[in-house]
Amino acid sequence: MPNKKRKRLERPTIHPRNRYSENPPDFRLLASLYPSFESFVFYSHDGRPRIDWTDFNATRELTRVLLDHDHGVKWWIPDGQLCPTVPNRSNYIHWIEDLLSSEIIAKTNTSQDKVRGFDIGTGANCIYPLLGASLLGWSFVGTDVTDVALEWARQNVRNNPHISELIEIRKSGDAGQSLLTEETCSGQMVSGEPDPGLGDILSEKSESLTSNPVVSDIMKEYHGPPVLFGVVKDGESFDFCMCNPPFFESMEEAGLNPKTSCGGTAQEMVCPGGERAFISQIIEDSVILKQSFRWYTSMIGRKSNLKVLVSKLREVGVTIVKTTEFVQGKTCRWGLAWSFTPPLKKMIVSHLVEKRKFSFMLEGLQRQFSAIHVLKSVESFFTAAGASCKSNTLSFIVDVTASKEHVEAILKSVPQKIDESVNCHFMSETSNGSSRLHTPVDDKLCFHVSVFQQIPGTLLVRGSLNHDGNSESGAFSSIFQQLEEVLKKEFCRQRPL
Repeated sequence: MPNKKRKRLERPTIHPRNRYSENPPDFRLLASLYPSFESFVFYSHDGRPRIDWTDFNATRELTRVLLDHDHGVKWWIPDGQLCPTVPNRSNYIHWIEDLLSSEIIAKTNTSQDKVRGFDIGTGANCIYPLLGASLLGWSFVGTDVTDVALEWARQNVRNNPHISELIEIRKSGDAGQSLLTEETCSGQMVSGEPDPGLGDILSEKSESLTSNPVVSDIMKEYHGPPVLFGVVKDGESFDFCMCNPPFFESMEEAGLNPKTSCGGTAQEMVCPGGERAFISQIIEDSVILKQSFRWYTSMIGRKSNLKVLVSKLREVGVTIVKTTEFVQGKTCRWGLAWSFTPPLKKMIVSHLVEKRKFSFMLEGLQRQFSAIHVLKSVESFFTAAGASCKSNTLSFIVDVTASKEHVEAILKSVPQKIDESVNCHFMSETSNGSSRLHTPVDDKLCFHVSVFQQIPGTLLVRGSLNHDGNSESGAFSSIFQQLEEVLKKEFCRQRPL
């Protein structure tokens, strides 16, 4: 029993600055203050006040009274729109506050202490701009695509005149059009003359993206309205962007949890390819916009997507990646943040290159393949470059010893996609300006790769260096990324484009 309690204490908890971390919402008090909420409150056998979380009207009324009572914000949404939980959304706001105050990267906003954020898909609820403005005085641009969401977001802003000047609601339209017009909360339209060079700019951006094989693959996953590029105006800069992405690939998938009812339209909940495709589009846009934002961030609903997206970020050359876990009751979400701004603290880079263990999942394994097939393919991957391998089919482990020449042969076989902060520790320039690999002092890289079955159709592939070394870790990271690409291409079902 003591062990179980200890484990619970070690789990991530609600953010310490979240006003509900020490004082959860008091349903009894709220029911006494708000008669409209009282009708949704009932009492369990132990006398505790509760609400029916499967009742959309109850969860919407709870959000309304919490925003009014605790934040001084007037709020409402029509039936069917996504209803946010205030404590959970506050966690995200406070995490961004941590990022901005951490001094991991330099400030680029010339307005000094005035923080400016960008909310992707603000929805009818407009929850992040309302919380950020009321809690911290931040200014926001909130974007969305549907007329209903835009209308109600603007209404929620207008109903709070004490913060309305801090929030602009903007429609995500066509890439070119959104650069030419702006619709404000008051409904006024500001027009500008079309830029004759805009088409050339968009064409150049598209060509530069498709020439990058990593970003080109990302582009194939998402087919929808503009997310950042084409919505952010020329010359604009922000401290951060944030996003509660469409988590699901279909409305059927979105309705699988019978214990809650948060509403949500198809535009809010569903995207072809799900959250992975949508966040991949944010990554693509960030490659174009780069330092227009100090931090790019998104919430993630599935932990399995977190590692995939982090790998993509490494591949496109971001300077730093940060992750966190948001916990509210029994609900867990994850936060992902990245930046192209050079980090101020070099110790962050050294932390990256000292990593000695790497792993990835092979999901959607084709039925004719098993762990033994993957193990043999791992061995073939390294022996093809001349490395020495010793396989143990009982424990599903391959021990690998690779010389300097073997490592270089492996790295040359596939175009390198390595984070620059790692690259600089095991690559150096030769006299003619080309790069060569730094190998360990004894000219050998020793490691082992193991294969585990997680669940039917899913394998975990794990690699571990046999001894320490910064240069070894950097080279091993690159090799392991290439192994992951080869195995996924060989054994996993390809998702339809």
